[in-house]
Amino acid sequence: MSGLYYEDVTVGETIEHEKRRTVSEADNQRFCDMTMNQQPLHLDSAFAAESQFGERIVNGLYTMSLAVGLSIPETTDGTIVANLSYDDVSHPAPVFHGDTIHARSTVTEKRETSDGERGVVTMRVEAFNQDDDLVCEFERTVLSLKREH
Repeated sequence: MSGLYYEDVTVGETIEHEKRRTVSEADNQRFCDMTMNQQPLHLDSAFAAESQFGERIVNGLYTMSLAVGLSIPETTDGTIVANLSYDDVSHPAPVFHGDTIHARSTVTEKRETSDGERGVVTMRVEAFNQDDDLVCEFERTVLSLKREH
């Protein structure tokens, strides 16, 4: 397991996630199909060409999901009990087909559960495109395993 146990997490610690992912048109199309999101800004090139973006944009929930996925190996892979919440989500810039996304996580809070057997950890996750423009950010709170349990 490459994830961090509760005891391994330090408030204020920032983790730069090494994996990157280039978003394809097929990624966006499949995600929209699977979630039944038929927003023309994501799927209709003629419609999107007339928008402020000038072209189709990637579904924001896909971008957020990708950021979570990119962060898992160094944060919660094999050491998570459950995701508890995603809060304070923002998409300050659009993602386009062909953009390459990378992420980083900063631990903002941690506390033991009332029974002391697990821990609750909150991280600020930020996703950036290939130009280091911030494209998505949010807080992710997880229930984490403790090493001795």
